[in-house]
Amino acid sequence: MVRAVYVKWGQVMNKKLQEQLLKRSKAAKMERFGKTISFLALMLITVTVFAIIIFVASKGLSTFVTNHVNIVDFLTGKNWNPNVTDSKGQPEVGALPMISGSFVVTILSALLATPFAIGTAIFMNEISPHRGAKLLQPVIELLVGIPSVVYGFIGLTVIVPAVRSVFGGSGFGILAGTFVLFVMILPTVTSMSVDALRSVPRYYREAALALGATQWQTIYKVVLRSATPGILTAIIFGMARAFGEALAVQMVIGNAALLPTNLVSPASTLTSVLTTGIGNTVMGSLQNNALWSLALVLLIMSLIFNLVVRMIGRKGAMSK
Repeated sequence: MVRAVYVKWGQVMNKKLQEQLLKRSKAAKMERFGKTISFLALMLITVTVFAIIIFVASKGLSTFVTNHVNIVDFLTGKNWNPNVTDSKGQPEVGALPMISGSFVVTILSALLATPFAIGTAIFMNEISPHRGAKLLQPVIELLVGIPSVVYGFIGLTVIVPAVRSVFGGSGFGILAGTFVLFVMILPTVTSMSVDALRSVPRYYREAALALGATQWQTIYKVVLRSATPGILTAIIFGMARAFGEALAVQMVIGNAALLPTNLVSPASTLTSVLTTGIGNTVMGSLQNNALWSLALVLLIMSLIFNLVVRMIGRKGAMSK
């Protein structure tokens, strides 16, 4: 009788122990909840990105599918006036002036900002890592936080008159846009270059100094070469920011849909034409579809910049 009671009690205890072992703990429930929220957020971001790409592509391709505009003529044409047709009866929607203007402004601003950014990063990380970083880091953060419209107003009131008085012309053009974008992308390139220099292992510097190299030889031949993939990534990110900037460039470049003949003649970019024209067109019209095609070109270039950054990152990881 007693044995039967003990057996029954043991079975009950085993069942309770099994239930406790199989029951999810509070930490496990929180972990599963966190994973679910993270997965849903990831899916939302992915769906949003693909929806934007599909939407812009469908709108941008309407120029070639619905309005039957030749894509080669669109990319190589020099005249932008969607309201007018040429001698062949085709609308004048040549995007070459805006594409060339965007590339020229982006490349020139990157070429101008890169030496300053690398020099500042070297000073903050190698020459004066404590006092220099303490002094320059707030300046960089302040430049990042200034709105684009403020840069545009400064360019309109300071840079444009300065360009007009020094180089002649109206002051509006590629050169003014280059100076504005130079200041705008400088903090981005600088901060990412600082991170690239900090990622170089300390023993690289110690080994170079132990072999008799000077500080400048160590910086030039060891640190900078090791940080080259990161610095290139910083430059590409800065170019992507410059290529997609709209408001500040629109205020100083002149917004003339003409091929730039010199640095002080009024020109235009993809973003400046989009911001000035998209609100003055009817959805579904040729003029509106042509602007969406410009937006598609801008989106493709942004994707290319991101792919280049990933390629540089992979190459740097493989070389290390």
